[in-house]
Amino acid sequence: MWWIYALLSALFAGLTAVLAKKGIKNIDSDLATAIRTTVILGLSWGLVFLKGAASGVQQFSRQNWAFLVFSGIATGLSWIFYFKALQVGKVSQVAPVDKASVAIAIILSVIFLGEQLTWKTVSGVVLITAGTLIIAWK
Repeated sequence: MWWIYALLSALFAGLTAVLAKKGIKNIDSDLATAIRTTVILGLSWGLVFLKGAASGVQQFSRQNWAFLVFSGIATGLSWIFYFKALQVGKVSQVAPVDKASVAIAIILSVIFLGEQLTWKTVSGVVLITAGTLIIAWK
């Protein structure tokens, strides 16, 4: 089931790039990021309340809070730089470089989470990195 969610994530991420490129035309990219974030905030909280999951916040540990806050900061910085890159670059170049985050996430998961590195994973990281460089190279 996880792969269906992952495919949907990839589909919407691809759609995000194209819609964002059109949406940031002739406006400040930071303002555009703030608007996008507000929409996401409303959507996220709407889903939480629809599911009745808001009471679950009481079960959060300090570690949960810390890592979610740091993750939010990383996400915010990622979006700010992504929108700036989209504003000055082509989607066909920016999106693949952004997706190099897949290779970075795999490497970080091995270092910090102790996930196993297999020949398939290493091959995938090498291919993703090579593909990113080929597409982004002018």
